[in-house]
Amino acid sequence: MDHITFLVAVVIVTALAFDFTNGFHDTANAMATSIATGALTPKVAVLISGVLNIVGAFLSTEVARTISGGIVDDTLVSPAMIFAGLIGAILWNLLTWLVGLPSSSSHALFGGLIGAVWVGAGSDAVHFDKVVEKILIPAVASPVVAGVAALIATYVAYRLTARARREPVSKGFRFGQIGSASLVSLAHGTNDAQKTMGIITLTLISAGALDHDAGPPVWVIATAGLAIGLGTYIGGWRIIRTMGKGLTEIQSPQGFAAETASTAVILTSAHLGFALSTTQVASGSILGAGLGRRLAEVRWGVAGRMAAAWLITLPCAALVGGISASVVKHGGTFGIVVVALVGAAVAAGIVLLSRRNPVHADNVNDHHEVAVSATPAPVGTAA
Repeated sequence: MDHITFLVAVVIVTALAFDFTNGFHDTANAMATSIATGALTPKVAVLISGVLNIVGAFLSTEVARTISGGIVDDTLVSPAMIFAGLIGAILWNLLTWLVGLPSSSSHALFGGLIGAVWVGAGSDAVHFDKVVEKILIPAVASPVVAGVAALIATYVAYRLTARARREPVSKGFRFGQIGSASLVSLAHGTNDAQKTMGIITLTLISAGALDHDAGPPVWVIATAGLAIGLGTYIGGWRIIRTMGKGLTEIQSPQGFAAETASTAVILTSAHLGFALSTTQVASGSILGAGLGRRLAEVRWGVAGRMAAAWLITLPCAALVGGISASVVKHGGTFGIVVVALVGAAVAAGIVLLSRRNPVHADNVNDHHEVAVSATPAPVGTAA
């Protein structure tokens, strides 16, 4: 424990703060379609998702090892660089949450870390071959695979039930969605909680508290799982509205198909150590489910904005992480304090701005657009 300096403790707390934002940013991946179809009430959905995210965190550590010893050279990384990268990831998560845009928390984390390490230790400290293999290729392939699987599953579901009465079919698929959405939550905990585990493990390795190539200790697994579970329970309602109502009007057979496809892709990738974006997988599945139902409306404008966000997430988070790392590198302890204060001020400003047009459990299934109003909301409403 002698290696746990004040800076290392700050980095660990910041990593858990990112994990918390990852939770409420990504609740929609598991529960948006079930909430949209009425399979689960909003508050029950986020409670189930939060608990299963915690359980999922204990199922695997392959993705954590990819991050702690794969995409950057852990011998050249310092806790200050990791702190700078986390600031970039947190701010991007909050900004995209504000506008209800389901961008990738994973790519925000990777981008922030890559940008900070590149500035802090040079380009040789980033393993770009691993970035391509473990991040970029899965980022392109995973939503396509999930989308095609959901499209086929949706088409088959409607064909098999074409002559059945609509109400019993819808009711049956809504029951099925309880199971399929729960599996997505379990898979999300298995994949996304590991990313914070990997960051904390990398911090401990860089501080000399763990050996190189070490896996995450049990306390790291437990705290990362708890942080993402609590974040998930908070709700992330703004993104749930976009995912559940924004891409297409989801019916229960589509929701079941989308959730099942997402689970299969996420769990397979977690087993292989691919640190993919669960947001991209879930969005691809929902889009595929929309295309799989005849006469379903797909809102391509929303899909286009989401795709644009996916493209710019990693470089934007890398830019903020790089700038933060530069301030830390040249300012030392004073630079760390400056970055922390600026990051906290920006985060607080985003949260306050969100309260002008709150989205919560009671209105999450209303209109699919999420706007940032200039008119303050009544006191006591949730964001």
